[in-house]
Amino acid sequence: MPSSTTSDPSGLPAELDLRSLRRRALQVIAILGGVGLAALLMPGLGELRSKLADAAWGWLALAVVLEALSGMSYVLMFRPVFCRLMSFRSAMEISWSELGMGSLVPASGIGGLALGAWVLTRDGMTPEHVAERSVAFFLLKSSVNFVAVAILGVVMFAGVGPHESVLLTLLPAAMSVLLIAAVLGIPRLGPGAEPGPGAGRVRRGVSRGRAVLIDGVAAAITIARRRDPLLLLGAFGYWAFDNAVLWATLHAFHVSVPLTVVLMGYLIGQLGGLLPIPGGVGGIDGGLIGTLVVYGAPAAGTAAAVLAYRVVLFWLPLLAGAVAFVSLKRAIDHPGRPDLCREATTPRTAAPAAAATSAGSSA
Repeated sequence: MPSSTTSDPSGLPAELDLRSLRRRALQVIAILGGVGLAALLMPGLGELRSKLADAAWGWLALAVVLEALSGMSYVLMFRPVFCRLMSFRSAMEISWSELGMGSLVPASGIGGLALGAWVLTRDGMTPEHVAERSVAFFLLKSSVNFVAVAILGVVMFAGVGPHESVLLTLLPAAMSVLLIAAVLGIPRLGPGAEPGPGAGRVRRGVSRGRAVLIDGVAAAITIARRRDPLLLLGAFGYWAFDNAVLWATLHAFHVSVPLTVVLMGYLIGQLGGLLPIPGGVGGIDGGLIGTLVVYGAPAAGTAAAVLAYRVVLFWLPLLAGAVAFVSLKRAIDHPGRPDLCREATTPRTAAPAAAATSAGSSA
């Protein structure tokens, strides 16, 4: 939900204004630069430096292309969830702006959804609808990961790929199934008791958050049951191409691990992105490196590959998102762009038309 505090005439929330975004960008660049300098200068990291110098640039170029395809898959998901009648251009601008924001804000892309919420409420969609659909979008986007881990864990335990223990196969699979079941059961909780007139701010906020979560999960289930081809293709593509970026950077540094290990390590490692660190830098990196090494990948090559993976995931969405965001700001409230959100809001000409009809009936 967008903040009521604004910092520019367009109504952009203070936490999303250009000055704040520049500061976040500088923070992430500084962290990435620090990691890179440490790899280049610290003693005892000679093998890592050797791996970085020996990178296969063709594989790194492929990683950039795969990340672009992952971003386009995100665009495909956007309209089926938020507004089916939105133009592809507007969906591109909002989606890439969100992805660019996700490079700067931690918590697995939730910060990017806040930017999309601001745009959609500016265009007339109700805050309640935006909040519900934002929850649904996040769940649908994330669900592919957990379904994949549930399947992969069983497949790996059955002997496909390297032999791994129950802790590294069935346990992650079981945890994914339990989490999916828990999420699907959320609507059964019900909205709970309404806070009374004298309820405090925290209690009202908790009650509102519970209602949004329940409505969002219910919306995600309803949307998934439609089996919209664009939604299914986008959700799968976003997950698959992002995994493929990691696969490509591993090959760039001559690290050969089974695909099942890449896929399993991806989700477990991505949990580090939930840590409140600018851009998730450090959380995702450490999680990915640690998980892949536990599954048998070599430490030095994996560290180099993950560092390259994070650089691609930072710069491409950030640069493409910056261009999209500039275009998006110009489009908001522009009379030639009434297409940002036509499905879930009253058309801008509807109110005058209704008034005219009413006046004609009265006459």
